[in-house]
Amino acid sequence: MSIPRSRHSTGSRRRRIAAPLGLLIAATLVAPVTSGTPAAAAAAPVNLARTGTATASSVELDRADFVAAHVNDGDRNTRWSSKYQDANWVQVRLATPATVDHVVLAWPNACARDFTLQTSTNGTTWTDVARVQRDTCPRTDVIAVNSAQPVSHVRMQGHQRWAGYGYSISEFEIWNETAPAPAPSLGLLPKPVSMTENGGTPYTLNRNTPIVAVGAPATAPATYLAGLLRPATGYGLPVVTQSTAPAPIVVEVGAGKGPAGQAAEGYRLVVTTAKVQISADTANGALNGVQTLRQLLPQWVESDTVVDATWTVPAVTISDYPRFAHRGMMLDVARSFYPMNEIKAYIDGAAQYKINRLHLHLTDDQGWRIALDNPASNPAGIDYGLLTTVSGRTAMTYNDSGQLMGTELGVTGFYTKADYAEIVRYAGVNGMTVIPEIDMPGHTNAALHAIPQLNTTGAQPKPAAGQRTAPANGTGNVGYSTFDSASTTTYEFVTQVLTQIAAMTPGPYLHIGGDEAHVTSHANYTTMVNAFTSTVASLGKTVVGWNEYAGTTLPQNRAVVQYWNGDRTAVANAVTGRGAQVVLSPAPHTYVPQKQDSRQPLGGTWACGGPCGLDRHYNWDPGTFIPNIAETSVLGVESALWGEFIRRIGQAQYYSFPRLVATAEVGWTPQAQRSYADFTTRLSVAGGRLTVQGVNFFPTVDVAWRKQAIGRPATAVVGAPAGATWTVTAPGLRSADLTATVTWSDGRVEALTPTATRDPSIPAMQINSAFTVVSRRTFGAPGTYTGTLSARSAGASPVEAALTVTVRAP
Repeated sequence: MSIPRSRHSTGSRRRRIAAPLGLLIAATLVAPVTSGTPAAAAAAPVNLARTGTATASSVELDRADFVAAHVNDGDRNTRWSSKYQDANWVQVRLATPATVDHVVLAWPNACARDFTLQTSTNGTTWTDVARVQRDTCPRTDVIAVNSAQPVSHVRMQGHQRWAGYGYSISEFEIWNETAPAPAPSLGLLPKPVSMTENGGTPYTLNRNTPIVAVGAPATAPATYLAGLLRPATGYGLPVVTQSTAPAPIVVEVGAGKGPAGQAAEGYRLVVTTAKVQISADTANGALNGVQTLRQLLPQWVESDTVVDATWTVPAVTISDYPRFAHRGMMLDVARSFYPMNEIKAYIDGAAQYKINRLHLHLTDDQGWRIALDNPASNPAGIDYGLLTTVSGRTAMTYNDSGQLMGTELGVTGFYTKADYAEIVRYAGVNGMTVIPEIDMPGHTNAALHAIPQLNTTGAQPKPAAGQRTAPANGTGNVGYSTFDSASTTTYEFVTQVLTQIAAMTPGPYLHIGGDEAHVTSHANYTTMVNAFTSTVASLGKTVVGWNEYAGTTLPQNRAVVQYWNGDRTAVANAVTGRGAQVVLSPAPHTYVPQKQDSRQPLGGTWACGGPCGLDRHYNWDPGTFIPNIAETSVLGVESALWGEFIRRIGQAQYYSFPRLVATAEVGWTPQAQRSYADFTTRLSVAGGRLTVQGVNFFPTVDVAWRKQAIGRPATAVVGAPAGATWTVTAPGLRSADLTATVTWSDGRVEALTPTATRDPSIPAMQINSAFTVVSRRTFGAPGTYTGTLSARSAGASPVEAALTVTVRAP
């Protein structure tokens, strides 16, 4: 199986676009447009099936609730189901013969692996429109018909069922026109607290634009912005402290510059024709403004090579700040290791959405991922290097039944102290604080496997006969391991580990886990956790732990409870009794290894009793989630990516995005201003941007992902192929789903074939690459020719992009 890998370069935050966008040395960006009558004046498309009559070759069990009439009743909660044979069909006879643009088939659970869509003018003689073969179920198929003449019947002729049941279709839609073009959207994520679109002439970035950093703290966000913009624009964009050049970008940081009362992360962004101004009290606030400005530029600004586009920014006035201080993402590197470049890629994808905490789950039963030194004072004689030389070489392997956990064995490895320092630095540049987690007193098998001295009487599991340490464990079993609460070595070890981690971590937090300690007695658990939290406090850090530790004697006003599942009352008591704050990671709303929808073969369903879709990650209120506490006690929200079956950055991104974006908005935008429909509209714009970045995201079915196109001007010699090239981003589409025509200014029309380096595949956990469309046309005379690409998928309005070809004599 091929999993896309994001490439990291220490010299750039770019991700390589999967199609050759780097060839766009000179390009013209054209916004998506529709052809023909403007959408505002056009008649709405009509589902012709609603007035038609449905019939079928068979009905499952001859039951009335499975009859063919359910396919065109407008209710996706009803369905037609066939008997259990492959050669079954269902058809709709139209009330009046009509031309058909496209058909939509909604398959609930019993799909066709292989079927043909057919049309007829008389119900007897059939014309094959398309043969469709798919590898996922349930799903929705959209099939272009584009009938030249009116038809009276449309049929789904099955060839092979998905499984042993029959075929099931909940809706058989037959549309006379394409869907109208989507309404324009700036696509800002998270949604700003306050924004006014001022209209008028937009701001245009040009080759002589300076980035002016006003105030010493402005230098870092201004430099970050320059690093984002230089690769795609090819502009120098010098970062200076003052300039008289026209149309500058000004980043100003100083007291009172941001929104009142929001000094930590608030910012103002004002864009006019003459200037872009970002103002904030802090560098982090200005960086948030930079990320918003980034999203206002065309998506091609994410390219890591030059694109000669028109770099415009709409005139807006924004005042913005987060609802919660903590907007985090947890990455489980213990069960399967992520090399440092993949950690950076994960940071890159999330930082643009103002995620500001990186929680690294560094240790667990399956592996230990952080190197530690042997201290000068070492009464127990522990060789701390064994943590990584032994348990840095273990990871997830097989479950108890001998089945592979995930698509491949877990990745082994560890971070040196220098590696960890670089992760902390890189996270900081991107506005993130690193929160390291050493999980204990349970989830400690990796430490017990590496360190003989920890395997004392009260520790579990026990070493095998003749061995000095607990056996390695690559299964997903939890709750079976524990430190020994009666052993002085336990406390010596934990104190040394926490001391070294604290010294390596400039952020204010240390996470001690504390979850799922099922074989640790309550008394022993409380004894150890009280000691561990006291040690963290003595190191000048704020302790964080999963909600199981909420009932212990937490340091007063110096603790954070991270809720994931279970008793909310205990969390509320920790707030009211110990002055704790809360980070919310409730599994149904933030656990990304749960299935996103039932098409995914891998993923949990325990958290939601089925898939935990994008809507579940978006539609919840952190302010009221824990009863009887004030919203001010909620520090924030955090997405959690556990590693039992997820391997490497491509799969991590596929399960995280776009649900991590939903969590980012939950943590940023006021509850009253959030709407799932509005969110998915804005998210639909982000799909192309993520494609250009090379982020491997899941094509969520209830997001109408938008297409974008750009063309590369070319020069040619009379009689030689011009090689005019366009790039199209169209998330979730296969090469076969996209058609393209080019209309030239001299009247010639070409039908061209879009190609992609990678088609989408849910089983393979990969999104499609961008598409390339190439004209091999030759020109017979010198001159300048304009070619306008129109790229279309079934049922959707086309996108267009124009380019010029300059032809000279031989």
